[in-house]
Amino acid sequence: MEIKEMTGAMEKMNVGQRDGGAGVKEGEKRGGTGCLCKESCSELKMHSWSKVCVACGCSSVDHAPGSDADDDQRMGRLLTDSPCSHLTAKVKGAGGLRLYKRNRMTVTNPVVSRKDPSFNTTYYDWTPFGLTQKLAMQYMDSLPENRRPISGTEGVLFRRRQLLGQLPVYDQDPMKCQSLTSEDEISSMLLFVKGYKQEVLGVGEVALPTEEGALVEAANQRRAKETKDQGSTNSKAEHPAGSTNGTQNPDIMTEYFCTGCHGEITSDSLVVHAERAGYHDSRWHPGCFLCSECGQGLVDLVYFWTNQKLLCGRHYCQSVWPRCSGCDELIFCQSFHLGTDGRTWHHDHYCCWRCGQSLDTPCICSQ
Repeated sequence: MEIKEMTGAMEKMNVGQRDGGAGVKEGEKRGGTGCLCKESCSELKMHSWSKVCVACGCSSVDHAPGSDADDDQRMGRLLTDSPCSHLTAKVKGAGGLRLYKRNRMTVTNPVVSRKDPSFNTTYYDWTPFGLTQKLAMQYMDSLPENRRPISGTEGVLFRRRQLLGQLPVYDQDPMKCQSLTSEDEISSMLLFVKGYKQEVLGVGEVALPTEEGALVEAANQRRAKETKDQGSTNSKAEHPAGSTNGTQNPDIMTEYFCTGCHGEITSDSLVVHAERAGYHDSRWHPGCFLCSECGQGLVDLVYFWTNQKLLCGRHYCQSVWPRCSGCDELIFCQSFHLGTDGRTWHHDHYCCWRCGQSLDTPCICSQ
């Protein structure tokens, strides 16, 4: 979106709500999902600027608001204009909107019994792209049972909370930010998002170690198609996608080791590859494909590759720009409050979200 359009949209935002006090926007009742970590509340009632529910004080992530459609739209927006845009699809008549082509899978197994044959069907809300059903199940078996995104289970809820926590929509969409107050701040954010899409964002690919050559070829074909579609001889995806960096020859490799734990990987074990790290240079056990900052598994294998490390979206973004401890949004203004503990705040958010009292003076809410 152009900066002028964003400025106009920003003027419609009620930035005056950042008055340092508590409050709920009129009609700002969302979801209806009960709180997941404290006493149940009837529905999520968002605070005017803090990302918490005023009914219970819990983060909006703990309510896991939204729907599958919301999730796929947010992910589609994130992957658009990146080397991972092939994982999205255009929405007809939606003005360029793209949705995430989430790879769902249905697995049906016969139930052995003396009676008439029956079948046990399992629905997965997400599985890695490009795998046969057998290999997809092998990957799922490598995850803790309560983390497998099987429809109707705790694993689906866990995945959604990871999506909201690791990939906050307000880290990629200025329209979802309440703290941007000038055209310069909007411009800074747009340039930042464009930069990380082109330079560090990626989605892990699952394969057997012996299939690395096929991944390289597929990546090269995607880049050739992208270049052709852009009508340019200069593709923007100038990362080590199809490179054979390093000294190892993939054709004669007989030993494989995990980049995360450095343990050995057998040739019949699934591994996760990060295209930006180089297919022949790095590979991870599924359980080792983690954010190096928070140690969490990367949701839907979405990673940010920087300084030879894997990061989730949240921790990559706040390694570049400070994050407000009050509203949880990135800080793009020049002046902000820096606490003695290293935490940062927008000046207007350096207060108790309940009563608006400055954090320099303890209030009754903290007792």
